[in-house]
Formats: sequence, structure tokens, C-alpha cells
Amino acid sequence: MRIDIITIFPEIFSPLEASIIKRAQDKGILKICIWNLRDFSRNKHKKVDDAAYGGGKGMVLACEPIFLAVEEIKKHNPESLTILTCPQGEIFNQQKAKELSKTKGLIIICGHYEGVDERVRTIVDCEISIGDYVLTGGELPAMVIVDCIARLLPGVLPEEATIYDSFFDCLVDWPCYTRPEEFRGLKVPDILLSGDHEKIAKWRLNQAIERTKQKRPDLYEKFIKEKGGPHASKSRSS
Repeated sequence: MRIDIITIFPEIFSPLEASIIKRAQDKGILKICIWNLRDFSRNKHKKVDDAAYGGGKGMVLACEPIFLAVEEIKKHNPESLTILTCPQGEIFNQQKAKELSKTKGLIIICGHYEGVDERVRTIVDCEISIGDYVLTGGELPAMVIVDCIARLLPGVLPEEATIYDSFFDCLVDWPCYTRPEEFRGLKVPDILLSGDHEKIAKWRLNQAIERTKQKRPDLYEKFIKEKGGPHASKSRSS
């Protein structure tokens, strides 16, 4: 999969050269291309923003360099889906990540300042927000999107590893423990030491359901609706 990112701060994206994302690129499963929006400016000072018509505080990213950048990227991957990161967008979640991981490629436009010229939306396929809060720009959301999608690409993680992730089936994760068996009076539950894998699987599923009910009632309601009952899901325990 190829992901192209358009930004005015390309130096921010160094985290994409580490950990799982780096391994995915080294394996040839994922290709990430960072494009400096200023390279597409026809202004002699490489300016890519301007004041908003009608007045107001803040600057707006101009449409021309963004159009030119997207057009250039489309030459390399014409089937790419174009995304704009912005507060108005659809809230990003695991289901959206699954959908995007199955596309031919992505172009992510990092919003900035007071936003982008409205005409940019005519070349955008979808708008994505990672939450109802304000950031200084779309670079961090772009990295969140890339990281989440990359884990879902075949060959990036061990087979079936992602089915145990939080949110895979509307549930948060179950409690996890490792050595030592007891630390400062806090003990690992006996069931996890029993060696009975069937009982352990049932315990984990029940714990995931109960945690979701307590910590994320919104997800719990969705789980009940989609799975048909608190014990209907088998994907995590089998």
C-alpha cells in the first residue's frame, strides 16, 4: 500500500521511520511518501497561505499548491483516495481504519492554520478528524491514521494478531499480566495460571465485556446491538 502525505512540516514525520511502521516499509508492504506543500507553490517566496476573504484572524492554506500536489501524486497512484484532516471530518475509529486499509492507496492532506480554501474539498474523497479537540495542524492526525492502518495490512503483524486488539469487535481489551506472579501483594488471577485454555478464553471474554460495560458504555451498547447479547461474541475467545 502507498500513502502520500502533503504537509508544510515534513520534518515532523520522523516517527514513521521507527518500530512497526518502519518494518512494514522495509518489507515493502507499505510505502510512505512525504510531500512538502511549499514545493508546489508558484510564489517566489514559496508561500502557501493567505488571509481569508471577508477578514478574520488566522491564515488559510491556498488551493493552488494543494491542487498541484494532489495532481502530481495522482500520476504515481491514480487510484488513491484523498483525505483531508480537519475538525469537521468523520471521527476516525477502528472500522474506518479497516475500510481505508483495503484501498489502493491514500493521499492525506494535512490541514493547518484556520483551515484550507473551501475549493480544496472538491478534490477530497473524505474528511477525517481524530477527536473533538484542537491541534496545531493535521500532521499528528495523519500519523495516527497511518499507524492504525499499517497494523491492519497483511504481513505487518503476525497472522490473526489484530483480532485481539481493542475495538476489533466493539470491546476493549481484557486484563493482561506477566511475571512475577505476585508483586507487592498484587497477584495474577489463578485462572491465568491454571493451564486450562478454554476457561482462560472464557474469562478473558467476560473480562473484556465487563470492562467495556464499565469504561465505555457507548461501545457496550454497540456490542450488544451488533453481537446480539453479552455472550454472543466468540472471536476473541476462540
